[in-house]
Amino acid sequence: MMRSSRLLLVVVSSSLMLGACKKKTVAPAPTPAPTPTERAPERTTPRATPVDTMAAYNEKVAAARMRLLETIYFEYDADELRDDAREALDAKIAILNVNPGLRIRIAGHCDERGSDEYNIALGRRRAEAAKRYLTDRGIDASRIETSSFGRERPAVQGTTEDAWSKNRRDEFEITAGGESLKPAS
Repeated sequence: MMRSSRLLLVVVSSSLMLGACKKKTVAPAPTPAPTPTERAPERTTPRATPVDTMAAYNEKVAAARMRLLETIYFEYDADELRDDAREALDAKIAILNVNPGLRIRIAGHCDERGSDEYNIALGRRRAEAAKRYLTDRGIDASRIETSSFGRERPAVQGTTEDAWSKNRRDEFEITAGGESLKPAS
């Protein structure tokens, strides 16, 4: 009998312990709907993760670099800037303004028609026209160097107007400050 009372005591005490450990859950009170005078809490958009932000920034830097290096083109036997060239130069100005340590080189090129001397001079005038446009709009002249290759470095081989039109150009090169390039707004 002693054994059965001990067993009974163990069972009863275990039941009491388990019952006491059981957590009671209380249902949360429902949140009241906002009254017409109350404003519902504003929802916030999730913030971009640093990886997304860095990737977007790097894309902007790459786009700025591409814009800065974009070639401009000229009409036959001319050193006057076309409208599309002015637009491209305006985009370069924005980038140059944000990057005061940036330095560039403008190389003028020509098609194969004309003498070597004439084409070297025309290429120089084309590069100087682009430089003048930039400096007239506030870019320091000491940040821009010019050169001319005349007809010596064609972008496209051929003796058609299409090939020649692609060879009448100014090419841009970053000579300093490109490693810390910042995009324009």
